[in-house]
Amino acid sequence: MPERQSSRKDAIRNRKAVLAAADALFARRESPEDVTMADVAAAAGVGKGTLFRAFGDRAGLLRALYEARLEPVGQAIETGPPPLGPATPPRERVPALLDAVLCFKLDNRRLALALEEDGNGSPYRAEHYERWHGLLRAVLEQIPGLTDSGFTAHALLAATRADLVEHLAGEEHMARESMRLQLANFVTRVLASGPPQGPADEE
Repeated sequence: MPERQSSRKDAIRNRKAVLAAADALFARRESPEDVTMADVAAAAGVGKGTLFRAFGDRAGLLRALYEARLEPVGQAIETGPPPLGPATPPRERVPALLDAVLCFKLDNRRLALALEEDGNGSPYRAEHYERWHGLLRAVLEQIPGLTDSGFTAHALLAATRADLVEHLAGEEHMARESMRLQLANFVTRVLASGPPQGPADEE
C-alpha cells in the first residue's frame, strides 16, 4: 500500500511538472509547432515514456494543459455569480461568455493556437469546442425571438478563433481592450437583429 501511494504521488508530481513545463514552452516559443514532446519531457525532467503514458500524445497533452488553464473560468460559469454564472439573464450572459473565451485565448495565445491546429479531423468536433458551443446555444435558446441558436453559436464563436485572435493581436497589433470592445459590439448587433425575412415576409 505505501508503495502504491508513493507511485501515485510521483505520478501527480510528474503531471504537474509536465504541465508547468509545457505551459512555459508554449509561452516562449514563437510558433506552437516548435514545441515537441521531447522538449516538454526534457524541460519537466521526465522520460518521454512517462509523458506518453500520462497524456497519450501531443494532442492529449495540449488538451490537459488547456483544461487546467480553463478550470477557473469553468467554475465561474457553472457556479459563479453574474455575469458568467447561471443566474445571469441570457442577453447579458452571452456577451460575457464570449468575452471570457476571448480573454482566455488572449492570455493563452500560443496554447490555444496549438490546440486548434493540432486536432485530428474537424476542429468543430473537438471536445472543448463542442462544450463551448453547447453552452452558448443553450443560453441563446433562452432569448425570445432569436432563431437558429445552433448556427448563431457557431458564428459568434468564430469571432474568437485562436488563429483570428493571433492575427489581430500579432499582425494587426490590435489592443486587448479594443478587441474586447469590437467583440462586444458585434455580439450586441447579433442579439439585437430579428429573424431573417423570407420571400413570404416581404410581400
